[in-house]
Parts: sequence; structure tokens; C-alpha cells
Amino acid sequence: MGTVDVTDGSEFGNYSYMTTAASAKVTMLGCSVPATGTMLGHSGGSTLGEFEQLYVSNFDVVMAYFARRCAEPQVVADLTSETFVRAVGGFGSFDPGRGSARAWLFGIAAHVYAQHCERSANDRDVVARLARHRTLDVDEIDELTGRIDAECAGRALIERCSQLPALERAAVELVDLSGLTPKEAAAALGVSRVVLRKRLSRARTRLRKEHHSDE
Repeated sequence: MGTVDVTDGSEFGNYSYMTTAASAKVTMLGCSVPATGTMLGHSGGSTLGEFEQLYVSNFDVVMAYFARRCAEPQVVADLTSETFVRAVGGFGSFDPGRGSARAWLFGIAAHVYAQHCERSANDRDVVARLARHRTLDVDEIDELTGRIDAECAGRALIERCSQLPALERAAVELVDLSGLTPKEAAAALGVSRVVLRKRLSRARTRLRKEHHSDE
């Protein structure tokens, strides 16, 4: 897909994300980062390396998360990039004792999407924010359109879950679509593993019953 540039408009500066998984890396552009690595913690380079690995391992699943929700390639790209901009800014304070990095990242993605929905109620705010993002070229739009189309089944499952309680919907998506473990999904949703497993089982049972009744 190439490069997705993001101007965050915050102290995090501008970032360029290489979106080819085999060579994905985070390049900081025009950003004043102290030599001590304040943004990514005091370990500096080693922490940046850990974040790059998190990015490489999770870029596709985070983009798929947004592709199931948004039909516009530009919006999918912007929300994906914004998630990683926020993640790189907070990675130095990430506590692995509270859950996996993937669970933490999906928690950020959920907040980014919720705020996007709130902003969408104000068209001028959306236009102003999009003006700070680089417009995708034709090839990038084509690739993202393909990603959005590939999530058709995922969107259908989310629609089937529309009558479920919010926690059950989120549990199904994170575990069955995004591939998180129940432990990771529980951490991302801020509930215990016991609660997550019960809600996930309940949701799956209901979906199976509805599927059989439709046949």
C-alpha cells in the first residue's frame, strides 16, 4: 500500500507508517524526540523496537477492525493511523502486567472509533481533521477498497450481533473476528476473564440459535 502520513496536530508530531507488513516500521518526521526517549520511555531505542514489532504484528488486524465499520478507504486509513499515533505516544507507560500489548492497542482503537463517531455529528470538525491527513493515492485507495470488501463477512456478523448487548457484541468481534484470546479481549474490554467467557458463550449460543431458526 505504501505510506500513510498522519499529521496528528499534537505534541506527537507527524508520523509515516509503512503499511507493507514485511517491512513495516515507524518513521518519525519533524518530531522533536529527546535523546532519552521520553516519548517511548527511558529505554529509547529498545522500546521503539518493541513498538515496531507491535505495529508489524497488529497493523492488519487493526485496519480490519476499522474496515468492518467504515466504507470509505480514506477514513479507514486515517483511523488506523490515528490509533498507532496514540499508541506510540503512550507506549512508554504501557504496563504488560495489566494485559497484552494487543489488548491495549485494541482498547485505543475502540476509543478512536468512538471519538470518530462523535466527531461525525459535526461535519465541520470532520473536515478540519481530515485536512491534516495526507490524501491517499489511487493505488492506496484500491488496496483499501479491497480490504473493506474482504471484511464483508465480518460486517455481516456484526450486523447479526446488533441485537446483542454491547459487551457480547464486542466479545464476539474481538475473539472471533480479530483473533484475540479471551484473556486479551477481557483486558481490552475492562472485564474479568470469567465474565468475558460467560458473555462470549452466551452470544455464540444465541447466534447459533438464530442461524438455525433462519434455515
